[in-house]
Amino acid sequence: MDQTERDLLARIADALDRLAPKPSAAPRLDSADAFVWRPDPPCLTPVPHVARVVIGLLHGVDRAKALLLENTLRFARGLPANNAMLWGARGMGKSSLVKAVHAAANEARPGSLVLIEIHREDIVSLPALLDLLRARSRRCLIFCDDLSFEREDADYKALKSVLDGGIEGRPENVLFYATSNRRHLMPRDMIENERATAINPSESTEEKVSLSDRFGLWIGFHNCDQPNYLAMIDAYAAYFSLPIEPEALHAHAIEWSVTRGARSGRVAWQCIQDVAGKLGVVLAGADQEKRTA
Repeated sequence: MDQTERDLLARIADALDRLAPKPSAAPRLDSADAFVWRPDPPCLTPVPHVARVVIGLLHGVDRAKALLLENTLRFARGLPANNAMLWGARGMGKSSLVKAVHAAANEARPGSLVLIEIHREDIVSLPALLDLLRARSRRCLIFCDDLSFEREDADYKALKSVLDGGIEGRPENVLFYATSNRRHLMPRDMIENERATAINPSESTEEKVSLSDRFGLWIGFHNCDQPNYLAMIDAYAAYFSLPIEPEALHAHAIEWSVTRGARSGRVAWQCIQDVAGKLGVVLAGADQEKRTA
């Protein structure tokens, strides 16, 4: 075979590659209970093991836990449910609660929900993801952790239209959960600047803060007091059977929170890691799935 024939065969092969159908961006949604959305090229990557906490270990957020679990179970049963925004204090288990209620819903109704994580920087591709999910039968919980928008960031407009559903409407099998440290998803100085410089301050401000109104369920997380912090510590110690007296554990936990300048689920988990290390105890299976934040 001469060079001309080889070049011809190569061009034919390239042409066939271009004509061949592209692989599906979405695998079978029953192949896993969780996926990560990657927009370029568009695909859903299965997650065989979700880093999650057992819902019973989430302390100090009882009302938030009840609200989100009820909303999620209704959605899993095929009943009306709301998009949810979890906002507030850092380290209090916002993202852990989303993953925990997903697991709880699937335990109550096996295989009913698939969790799909979308990263903040990929929000602009959310309409493409919804197009992939629209014809699917399995119910999908789309989750964006640490959602917020900065100055000159126009992605929030795309999210607003998606949450409202646009002309097509939000797919009935899709619900959107997000967490944020900001109640209105925008930095306060951005909102105040818009109010100060706009021709019509009230209209400009409404444009910025109205995104959070698209979430029917708002759940606030507040700073942790000492009794709840110690309850988290005790729950972890019991779960991992740490051989330490409660008084000594509490004394160490209080000292730990003082050095960190904060009390939260995240601080409680870090304290438990320190205690276990000093006791020479291996937290069996205690990777990120045991974290509360």
